[in-house]
Amino acid sequence: MRIAKTDIITKTHLIISVLIVVPVAFVYGFNPSSEFDIHLNTIDEQNQFKALMGLYLGFSFLWIFGIFKAKYLKIALVTNIIFMLCLGLGRLLSWFLDGTPTFAYQFGVSAELFLGLYGIWALKSHHHTTTNT
Repeated sequence: MRIAKTDIITKTHLIISVLIVVPVAFVYGFNPSSEFDIHLNTIDEQNQFKALMGLYLGFSFLWIFGIFKAKYLKIALVTNIIFMLCLGLGRLLSWFLDGTPTFAYQFGVSAELFLGLYGIWALKSHHHTTTNT
């Protein structure tokens, strides 16, 4: 199977997103204190992080569909842009209002904003119009 250059340009950030978001989803859902300075003390807090896990996994499945099925690519790009930019901007707002987070979250801001902006570029440059898959 030959991979077109436009597929690589369009789908790379979706692949990167899946490779990061899926493991983070499971960490948030089952053991957030193992990687982050997060300590859940109530059932409601645990419930909230399991819901975040479900949300992260749901979007990841959509991005995977977009990687492998052309008819899902545009919606995968749009949802990835919204997901990444909203996370990045929310974290940036927290950084200014609440103080400097740990390095993992500082890196997250940059990575999420980059992936969101890359998605906008890919969508606007019409690389998503190829139908090789």
